[in-house]
Amino acid sequence: MNYKKSMQGVLVACGLAVSGVAMAATPSAAMLSNTCAGCHGTNGNSQGPATPTIAGISSEYMIETMQAYKDGSRPSTIMTRIAKGYTDEEIKAMAGFFAKQKFDRSMDQKTNSKLAGKGAKLHKKYCEKCHEDGGRSTEDDAGILAGQWMPYLNYTLADFLNGSREMPKKMKKKMDKLHKSKGDKGIQQLINFYGSQK
Repeated sequence: MNYKKSMQGVLVACGLAVSGVAMAATPSAAMLSNTCAGCHGTNGNSQGPATPTIAGISSEYMIETMQAYKDGSRPSTIMTRIAKGYTDEEIKAMAGFFAKQKFDRSMDQKTNSKLAGKGAKLHKKYCEKCHEDGGRSTEDDAGILAGQWMPYLNYTLADFLNGSREMPKKMKKKMDKLHKSKGDKGIQQLINFYGSQK
């Protein structure tokens, strides 16, 4: 009798242990996304100006970005190594999580209102077609620009312009025209416009 009860206890304990391992093997989207908080902030709202806020980005854009880091087609000092640690299913789960988060524009950035005003006109002329609603929209699977950290935007645009990161064809056409017409001053005007958006 005691032997039978002991065996039942062992079997129940083994079942719980196995179910615990099975649960640990499939972490939730929120749990996976917590691993990003060290750099991208809680729920994807970055507190570090060189790191983008990823809250509210479209899931398609995040999946595409993570896959580009994973296969090395998008350069990065850190993200290339990090992305390789996730399965496609985990990336999809994280993308869904961050797409549901609210982009927080409450951080205080020093912007130049004169440059921002000129940047608003440049945005309308060169960028609005893809980055709609002043850079807030994610409809065209584009990154969120409005309210994004200015140092991050500066580094990213520099990478695009110096060729270390490939631009989509339609963006390259517009950026070439903008840069030819306004030079680096135009880039700073755009960055001030995006940084000023609340």
